Amino acid sequence: MQVCRCGLLPSSLAHLPIILGDSFHYLPLCLLIFVLLHVTLHAACLCPLPSTTEEVSCEFGSSKYYALCGFGGILSCGLTHTAVVPLDLVKCRLQVNPDKYKSIGNGFAVTVREDGVRGLAKGWAPTFIGYSMQGLCKFGFYEVFKILYSDLLGEENTYLWRTSLYLAASASAEFFADIALAPMEAAKVRIQTQPGYANTLRECAPKMYAEEGLWAFYKGVAPLWMRQIPYTMMKFACFERTVEMLYKYVVPKPRSECSKPEQLVVTFVAGYIAGVFCAIVSHPADSVVSVLNKEKGSTAMQVLKRLGPKGVWKGLFARIIMIGTLTALQWFIYDSVKVYFRLPRPPPPEMPESLKKKLGLTE
Repeated sequence: MQVCRCGLLPSSLAHLPIILGDSFHYLPLCLLIFVLLHVTLHAACLCPLPSTTEEVSCEFGSSKYYALCGFGGILSCGLTHTAVVPLDLVKCRLQVNPDKYKSIGNGFAVTVREDGVRGLAKGWAPTFIGYSMQGLCKFGFYEVFKILYSDLLGEENTYLWRTSLYLAASASAEFFADIALAPMEAAKVRIQTQPGYANTLRECAPKMYAEEGLWAFYKGVAPLWMRQIPYTMMKFACFERTVEMLYKYVVPKPRSECSKPEQLVVTFVAGYIAGVFCAIVSHPADSVVSVLNKEKGSTAMQVLKRLGPKGVWKGLFARIIMIGTLTALQWFIYDSVKVYFRLPRPPPPEMPESLKKKLGLTE
């Protein structure tokens, strides 16, 4: 099998339907994801990266550091979410009009037949703007809150309670990230699911404001918090601990001796593992919500009982491919931005010497 210069991706995706099996209807999304993955990793192989001995460009925790972290978040979330707009559009239409759109594949066919190929891109502008703003706040504020909470805890407690620190920092960041996302998410859904309402963001936003005022843009923020905050907590905490475990038990040399491309490979692997856990944690609820959106009069408990323990996990493999790859790409792009701008990238945490002495681990 031929591979790209980075040696990580096959040049042919002909075997993908076999891998997906019954989840073949997710093929359009998977193709988009794998193309984006190929381009990103290939670019990383071709572009010269700073050497491991190169000095950093700013102080850790400085305003410049936070600003560039936010910029990395813009790229990581904005690009990846915009890449899957066609599938997002079809999934939204499936949820609101299941009689017309029978399946993912049928949804694509009906959309192309009625609106042409360009119709699959409806909502790309609010998606790019909204998720770029979400990425800015998600990653930027995560760095802010992680340092803030660490300073409050102190060095020893930061190490002992680092998982709780990651959970608290990511939850705090996502709270603000969803406020930034909500207006564009509301506009995106209107454009994608209400035929004839509006075709562009410039047409949609004034119309929504005229009808419902500012409330039209923020009435969905509470559901966003309920869905996104637990998801993001898993995404960040699992990633941080996985990076720590990989360098401790898997990578055959210390992080300081790894080249930047090698470190980015670790980032991608850790991001994928985190994405797998995110997919597993959110899949039962996603299955229930999908059925609820198709059936009137049913409650979540009724749907959960009818699906049973086996039914709620249907389609998990395809979801792992989607969420795992997207999450890995987001972390890879984010860390690549840090490398490119020579931002401080502290190594995985180690037990402070003072704590080792207290525990009698030093001579």
